[in-house]
Amino acid sequence: MKNSMMYEMMYQGRKISSQIIMRAMHNPRSDQNSTKYDFLKTLNHCRFKVGYYDKYKRVIYSEIENFDKFDQSFTINKTSCYSVLEDPSNHLGVRYIVLKESNLSAEMFALRMKIVAYLILSFIFMGIVGYFLARLFLAPVRNKIESLDRFITDTTHELNTPISAILMTVQTLKGCDAKKIKRLEASAKRLSTMYGSLTYRLQGEDRKEKIEPLLLSTIVEERVEYVRGLIDSKRLSVDLRLGKLVVDMDRESAVRLVDNLLSNAIKYSDPNGLIEIEISENRLIISDDGIGIDSSAQKDIFKRYKRANKERGGFGIGLDIVNSISKRYAIKIELTSQIDEGSRFLLIFPE
Repeated sequence: MKNSMMYEMMYQGRKISSQIIMRAMHNPRSDQNSTKYDFLKTLNHCRFKVGYYDKYKRVIYSEIENFDKFDQSFTINKTSCYSVLEDPSNHLGVRYIVLKESNLSAEMFALRMKIVAYLILSFIFMGIVGYFLARLFLAPVRNKIESLDRFITDTTHELNTPISAILMTVQTLKGCDAKKIKRLEASAKRLSTMYGSLTYRLQGEDRKEKIEPLLLSTIVEERVEYVRGLIDSKRLSVDLRLGKLVVDMDRESAVRLVDNLLSNAIKYSDPNGLIEIEISENRLIISDDGIGIDSSAQKDIFKRYKRANKERGGFGIGLDIVNSISKRYAIKIELTSQIDEGSRFLLIFPE
């Protein structure tokens, strides 16, 4: 745009110069000041403002105020641009013809607005096209995911009845090997815990929560006793140091929070290991001396389907549930873990 403006001003300047030369050649008496002034004043110079100066750079006639840059053929000063054409022959006493354009900034602004408008329209167009293409290409994937979700939901629902039946049958068995009954009961309860976690995850944000004050130590004791058979089967010791902590939570969410942390501690502990659970002030600490979590995996361990150990891992949703519950209730989680030394989960409840 600047180059176009410069060439246009130079072209108009030459046209004016040629008109001055033609006037000087055909009317020699036009050199008189009054005649020269009248001619220059009425000279057609298109849309630009014009100024005529003699060889001493004095004004003969000018529509331009305070111009002094005669040594540059084209200049831009803030919102205006100037073109200077020098005529060494001094026809009619005119040595310099100066043209001024004042609308350059407005034209530049209009150009910028046009570019921005085209860019916005382009992005909107690409967004619309991208949206429909994404829907088109992702439709098969979405259908597969929906089918998988329905399958998991239906399967999980169907698991509830046999698990409940197994637990009830175990409680009524008599005259059987006590160790086998305990092992069967522990496995059934582990299945029941997994069922509870899957159901909780599948319900997601659709589940209705009933917030009530809960004594956290009571929930911890209940869940430890619930999986006592699994703890005994691995010959684990559990050290409970439970202070009084009342939290305002949905009971099912509190149970899932404790269950998943306790289940991980059991799962990743070696036989004859120690699990420590402590409640003090507004903190819940669950630690074990098991296999630990590698530092490179710790940052992703709370993501869904991420497992620190594939040999002992489950579905990879336990810590994702813990993380989602913690976010919902503003509970801060801190993890400390080292390979072969165990893991320590610290939950800080809001005051």
